[in-house]
Amino acid sequence: MTNLQILAYENTALGDLCLRRRELLSRPGTVITEITLDHQLLMSSHITVSERALATEALARHAGDELSVLIAGLGLGYTAAAVLNSERVSRVRVIELIPAVVGFLKDGLVPLSTELLADARFAVRDGDAYAVLEDEASEPWDLVLIDVDHAPDDHLGPGNEGFYTRSGLDRAKKHLAPGGILAVWSYADSSPFVEALRAAFNTVDLVPVKYRNDLVDEEHTDWLFLAWD
Repeated sequence: MTNLQILAYENTALGDLCLRRRELLSRPGTVITEITLDHQLLMSSHITVSERALATEALARHAGDELSVLIAGLGLGYTAAAVLNSERVSRVRVIELIPAVVGFLKDGLVPLSTELLADARFAVRDGDAYAVLEDEASEPWDLVLIDVDHAPDDHLGPGNEGFYTRSGLDRAKKHLAPGGILAVWSYADSSPFVEALRAAFNTVDLVPVKYRNDLVDEEHTDWLFLAWD
């Protein structure tokens, strides 16, 4: 293959979205898939540690079976795949803000397309997950996993601020089944968001996910916020 293949390019309300596949020059034969937004890397198949940890850390804190899981943010599908890896999960629904990202999956353009679409427990649609969580609860979820914004104070798009407040969390909490867990991914710690979580929930865990980005030879830490009653 050539070093870089553009698989799809879409103009979206949030900017120019590109799905690309490339071979690492430093590692011939290693091919990765990436999504960029306005030429900034949004997600990659090369390092998926924290995306998968969002699922496994939440699952580890829930003792139930036949779990129903709502995921806000599809990305390249690694959180959903980690959830579906558990036999305790009976249903996974994903809401993705950018319709083109859903299209990438359904068109078979991302590495996990076949695996996810073949699992009868999995379904995905485009939509605003924050608006869903702000609305009246129509069905309870055992796990609500959110990976949309970069951080509680660094949003992918406008209009998400309310979720990170006490009142926004109180509304989101109504979508949880008894014993349900809310988990939020972030690239940064956020004391104000932790305070809002502690005001809304009885128990809050802040989990650092440390890993080395070997492409730039740097240590990174992402953060998971987990909360439940």
